[in-house]
Amino acid sequence: MKFGVLRFPGSCDEVDAQLAAGRVGEAVLLWHRDRDLQGCDAIIVPGGFSYGDYLRAGAIARFSPMMEEVIAFARDGGLVLGICNGFQVLCEAGLLPGALLQNTNRRFTSRQVRLEVVNSETPFTLACAPGELLSVPAKHGSGRYYAPDDQIDAMEAAGQVVVRYAPGDCFNGSARDIAGVCNQAGNVFGLMPHPEHAVDPLTGSTDGLRIFESMAMAAEGVRG
Repeated sequence: MKFGVLRFPGSCDEVDAQLAAGRVGEAVLLWHRDRDLQGCDAIIVPGGFSYGDYLRAGAIARFSPMMEEVIAFARDGGLVLGICNGFQVLCEAGLLPGALLQNTNRRFTSRQVRLEVVNSETPFTLACAPGELLSVPAKHGSGRYYAPDDQIDAMEAAGQVVVRYAPGDCFNGSARDIAGVCNQAGNVFGLMPHPEHAVDPLTGSTDGLRIFESMAMAAEGVRG
C-alpha cells in the first residue's frame, strides 16, 4: 500500500499525514507543481493554509498541476482523502459536494472532538463500527460545512455523510453537525478534524489511525 501526500506552499500538516500513513504502508510526499503520482494507491490532500488561503481556502490549490492529476485519479476510482484544508480543496475541485464556510464563532478554534461514525461501509471507515466515537483534534477557522437542505437529505439517504460531530462537539456551526462527507462513488472522503494527529498513544488517542487502516484494507480488498 503506497500513499501519496500532497505538499503545497503553506501546507503544515503534510509530514504528520505522511508519518501517519507510514504506519500502515509506504508514504511519499508529492510536490504541487509535479504531475507524477508515483504509482500511489491512495492520495492524501493534507491540512494547512495552501497558498496562504488567499481568495478562499483551497481555491488556488485546486488549480495546481498535481491536483489536476488527483482529479483524474479520483474520477478513475482512486482513493482520495482530504483533511481540513484538503477537504476545502476537494470541495473547490468539485470532487466533494458542499462548501466549507467561516466558523460561526468567527475565530480559529482548536480542540479535541468526538466524531460519530455514521457510515462504516466506506473505504475510509472499514476499521470502524457503526456509531463508534473517535477522539481526534480539530483546528480551523473555516470548517462550517454547508449544503442546501435538499442536497443534504439526498446525501444522507445515499450514505455520503460519513462522520458527524458528537453532541456538544460541533463548535463551527456545520449543518447537521456534519464533520466529513464522501462522494457518490465513495472513493473520495473529506473531513475537517485531523486523524493524522491521533495515531500515537502520546497524543492521548490513536483513533485517527482507523482512517488510514481502513484505506489500506480497502486497497487490499479486506473487509472489517
